[in-house]
Amino acid sequence: MSELTEILKESVNRLFGDLVTREMLEGAEAGEWPQALWDALEENGLTQPLVPEAKGGVGASFSDTYEIIYAAGYHAAPVPLAETVLAGWLTAEAGLDIPSGPLSLLECRDENMLRLTQDGSGWQLTGTASHTPWGAQAPHTVAIADAGGALRAAIVPQGTGDIANDRNMAQEPRDTIKFDGASVSSVSEPLGYEMTRDTIKLYGALFRSAQISGAAQRVLDMSVDYALEREAFGRTISKFQAVQHQLASLAAHVAQSTMAAETACRAADRGDPRFEIAVAKVIAGGTATLAAETSHQVHAAIGFTYEHMLNFFTRRLWCWRAEYGSDSMWAEELGRRAAGRGPDMLWSDLTEQQA
Repeated sequence: MSELTEILKESVNRLFGDLVTREMLEGAEAGEWPQALWDALEENGLTQPLVPEAKGGVGASFSDTYEIIYAAGYHAAPVPLAETVLAGWLTAEAGLDIPSGPLSLLECRDENMLRLTQDGSGWQLTGTASHTPWGAQAPHTVAIADAGGALRAAIVPQGTGDIANDRNMAQEPRDTIKFDGASVSSVSEPLGYEMTRDTIKLYGALFRSAQISGAAQRVLDMSVDYALEREAFGRTISKFQAVQHQLASLAAHVAQSTMAAETACRAADRGDPRFEIAVAKVIAGGTATLAAETSHQVHAAIGFTYEHMLNFFTRRLWCWRAEYGSDSMWAEELGRRAAGRGPDMLWSDLTEQQA
């Protein structure tokens, strides 16, 4: 890790540590927008790290951006930071001007395709985007949609579609937006081959993997601290071998998830990171499941109460593992890739990937 990356890591964690309080998390779950947190993120240039400086961003790498997204997961930041970072990068790559404020993403799913059609000098969007993060709150959303045989990126202003408000188990907004010839504010030229219909899902999986790694580390830290404090039968539960084994196993899985997410971000800096992202999301999904299971076993009944901070992280882990493709979906893709390349390539594929 470079000195600049270390400084970024310390600064981001200090910002989140100071601002993301229990009161803020409870307020966000009640529908309050954490304006103070968002303002601080924007003032510190943390909402558009991947955008080139010439377009108002920081011009950072995916590896540096990882530290921001990981910290957002570690502190359960109740804002669409990962979505804004990704949407800004996609918008810049498509050659469009980046709107100010928080952004969201319209994931294109096979069952509800998003389509752009030209209407005179303007464009209209048709289709349904379910589980859109902060869809009703973000002033703009970004989509990659079919436009008569070519893919284009589009920026969609708030209020142009019919919104059905919904929330996931972690009480994060996950709205369904239906577009029926909705006007869009800007549309890109046809995208290059590197952008596909599932680019949002691919890089969304990358950022969710980083968030899961951060939240899983926080859950591990809380569990270790609790085990060192909680007494049973005259000694702390950290002295029991069964508890030690559970925490050691979780620590190994968290380290594996973190390493996989970091590797996927380095692959994104090189280009064509699909294999590494798939691996990271598979490992992150398994780690999320184990982290929630182990931490609640260690904390016992108190960990399930709303009054304990643990639930703010485990509920996010349960939700994030299924977003932008579940671990089983990405595992299936890895299996198809291995089968398609044949048995002679399997060992080299496993051992020659760049770290």
